[in-house]
Amino acid sequence: MANKTLNKRIPTNSEGIFYKQIISEEGKEIDKIYGIRYREKGKDRLYTVGKHSAGIRINYCKQQRNSIINKIMLGEETPLEKRKKQLILVDSISEKYFEGLKFHSSDITIKDIKSVYNNHLKDFVGSKDILSLQLDDLEKIQQQKIKKYAPQTVNQIIELLSTIFNFGLKKQLYKGTNPSFGIKPFKVDNQRERYLSTDDIKSLYEKVQDNPMLNLFTRLALTTGSRLDGILNLQKKDIDLENNSVTLYDLKNKETYKGFLSKDVKDILVELFPKLRANSFIVSLDDKYTQISKRQVQCRLKPILDELFNQELEINDRKHRVVIHSLRHTFASHLAINGTPIFTVQKLMNHKDIKMTMRYAKLAPDSGLVQIQNLYK
Repeated sequence: MANKTLNKRIPTNSEGIFYKQIISEEGKEIDKIYGIRYREKGKDRLYTVGKHSAGIRINYCKQQRNSIINKIMLGEETPLEKRKKQLILVDSISEKYFEGLKFHSSDITIKDIKSVYNNHLKDFVGSKDILSLQLDDLEKIQQQKIKKYAPQTVNQIIELLSTIFNFGLKKQLYKGTNPSFGIKPFKVDNQRERYLSTDDIKSLYEKVQDNPMLNLFTRLALTTGSRLDGILNLQKKDIDLENNSVTLYDLKNKETYKGFLSKDVKDILVELFPKLRANSFIVSLDDKYTQISKRQVQCRLKPILDELFNQELEINDRKHRVVIHSLRHTFASHLAINGTPIFTVQKLMNHKDIKMTMRYAKLAPDSGLVQIQNLYK
C-alpha cells in the first residue's frame, strides 16, 4: 500500500485557504497539500498551491489568493485560466479530426462518426486533458459500455477514440503516446447463424409496409445482399431497370459490383423513378431524395427487428440476434438453400475470399442432409 492523498478539504483559520492530507501506509499524516478557493464569474474556483514539505505555508497561500483576486478585479488572466489554456483537451483534437475527414468522407459518414463520439465518448473524456488520460480511464469506458452494448459496438467506440489520439500524434497536436495503447478489445464471434425464414421475411415486410423508406430499404437489402452503406449510397444512376440490375458500392473493399432486382423491388422503383434526378438517392426521408445516415435507418429498424425476432435474447448473443446485417446473411443463406452455385453466391456477395462464402455451403440442397435422412431407409 502506497501513500495516498485524501480528497477531503480541511479548512484553515484563513479565509479561502485549505489543505488535503497525505497519509502514510500506517495512516499517519506525513504531508499536506495547500490550496485556495475563490470566486470567479459567479463560480467557485479551486487552485492547488503546493506541498507543506516544499515550503508552502498559509501566509504564502494568502498572498497567492490576494494576487488572484486582484487580477480578477483588474480583468487580468488568472493562473487557473492560464493553466486551462495550456491543456490539450480531447474535444479540441476531435474537432480537428472531424474537420480533416471532410477531405475524404461524405457528410453523412462524418455525421455518423460524430454521433458515436458525442453519444459515447464526449461526456467521458471530451473535457479532459489528453496527457492526463491513463489506460485505466479507457478501460472504465469499456466496462460502462459493455453493460448496455454488444462487444463489437464497444470495440468500435474505443477504436474511434484511438483513431482520434493517433490523428493528434500524427499532426503533432500533442506529444506523448496513445492513451489507448494496450487496451484489449472484447472478443467477438462474427459467425452469425440466424437468418430469416420465408415466414420471418413476410412478417418483416408486413411490419414495414407503411413506412416507404424502411419498406424499400428492407427489400433492397434482401434482394441485393448489400451492406447498409452500399444501399444508402445507391443513386438513380446506379439502377438499370431495363436489365433488372444495380451497381452496388462496396465501401469495405472500395469497389463496385453488380446486383440484381426482384420484381417487387423493380415495381417500387418504376413508380419512384419519375420523381428522381440522376444523382438522387434511392433510400431517403424527404422529397428531395437526399442521402440519409446509417443511424437514421438503425434507430427506425432496430426496434422492429427486436420486437419481431429478438425477444428474450441477450444483447451479446450475436449468433441468434437479428440485426440489419442479418438481412445480408439471409440473402446469402437463401441463395444457398435454393441451390445457387457457391461461386455465384461469392460473386453476388462480393466476397474477396471464397472461405467467407463457404460457410453457406452447408445450407445447399446437396449438403448431405437428404442423403443422411434416407441413409438406412
